[in-house]
Amino acid sequence: MQPEELIELVKKIQKSRCETRTIEIKSAGSGCPKRLYDTLSSFSNQDDGGIIVFGVDEESGYSVTGVYDPQDLQKQINNQCKEMEPVVRALITTAETEGKTVVSAEIPGTEITDRPCFYKGRGKIKGSYIRVGDADEVMTETEVYSYEAYRKKYQDDIRVVDRENIKDILDEDKLEEYRILCKKNKPNFSKIADEKIDELMGITAKGKPTLTSILLFGIYPQAVFPQLSIIATAVYGNESGITGGNGERFKDNRRIEGSAAEMIDGAIQFVKNNMKVSTVIDAETGKRTDKPEYPLTAVREVILNAVVHRDYSIHTEGMPIQLVMYEDRMEITNPGGLYGRLTIDKLGKVQPDTRNPVLATAMETLGLTENRYSGIPTIYAEMKKADLPKPVFEDIRGSFKVTLYKRGKQESEKEDFNKKLLAFCKIPRTREEIAAFAGLSTASYVMSKYIKPLIAQGKIGLTNPKSPKSPSQKYFTRRT
Repeated sequence: MQPEELIELVKKIQKSRCETRTIEIKSAGSGCPKRLYDTLSSFSNQDDGGIIVFGVDEESGYSVTGVYDPQDLQKQINNQCKEMEPVVRALITTAETEGKTVVSAEIPGTEITDRPCFYKGRGKIKGSYIRVGDADEVMTETEVYSYEAYRKKYQDDIRVVDRENIKDILDEDKLEEYRILCKKNKPNFSKIADEKIDELMGITAKGKPTLTSILLFGIYPQAVFPQLSIIATAVYGNESGITGGNGERFKDNRRIEGSAAEMIDGAIQFVKNNMKVSTVIDAETGKRTDKPEYPLTAVREVILNAVVHRDYSIHTEGMPIQLVMYEDRMEITNPGGLYGRLTIDKLGKVQPDTRNPVLATAMETLGLTENRYSGIPTIYAEMKKADLPKPVFEDIRGSFKVTLYKRGKQESEKEDFNKKLLAFCKIPRTREEIAAFAGLSTASYVMSKYIKPLIAQGKIGLTNPKSPKSPSQKYFTRRT
């Protein structure tokens, strides 16, 4: 960064009056902050890194207060960078503005195979951080493990299930059908024993069944992995917690179990049972056409992806896939965020790393999936064909969520509400006041759907940005 760019950045910070996912400010008027490692870690653990700006004081209304000693500050910053693993190579820039000196430290994103970057003084588990909005938060063990799994190419889909007798667990008829398909697709397999085929295809390891074999051919997989299931609910209203006329919490509520194929079929049937189907008559031909609220091809792809690409490690085996049907949308969430180098903006455009290659290949052999990376494009195409809003994909701290919206005017309605909300927040408002304004009993839905996106867009600010979750926190409309 050139000094002129740093001065422009300072002006931008003063105008927006907030920190962001990639910008952190420190006053450094009386010395170098003692604890930079949380931000050094969080910035290093995201692809686009981040910038720490020293010499701007948030508590003084984001005014330029200058740093105590530019030369010593650079030395102290570099010393703290050396305490990280891997070592952080910060690019330091100094500039003069308003008669005072400001300093910036540009923190590059660490190569994904070297993540997580952590503070050696606290160790990998306690010293690894992730940036969430404008805050640095300690990574969960699952998040730390996901980097380790990618770097070392762990295959949790073929981890061994230590049971004495494989015949007590697996459906031999289904397994035999699978072997026949393997022999048909791979002629050389006709020459080797079934036990060897099982070993080569990841169905067994040292004579014991793997997680893939349990999921695909298990008589009752949940006897071994009780939470590897799909929890499906249909709720009242557009947020959790709204009850029906008689106080009932759910319209429908099911735990869907069985093999991978049975869970996929069961989840699709649940959606069919809980969505409306309208009949449309063509004015010219008089032909009647059924139009479901959601295209079932897209629904199947979302559920299939959740089952195939979820995290099956010991860290998440107690977490089921969640399928929730609201009045205006459907959300499918699976444990395990995006794997490897894949990012939201690249979904459906590049060939991704596969978290569970053995499971994916076996399901392809069984005809359950194409395994040609066409799932995301199919979801987009089916939603467009049905004249529905684009699907929304979110990678949320150790989980991946897909949202399908119903037919209607969701986007225009959201824009209209945003305008009203921005006008309402010209005076700082609490979460409860905003929820009441939206006509909701709880604030969680309006916060996630409206307030947080507006904060990310720089349209809404926090009165207490250092403590985003403070009970006294208020939200106000920024001047543009």
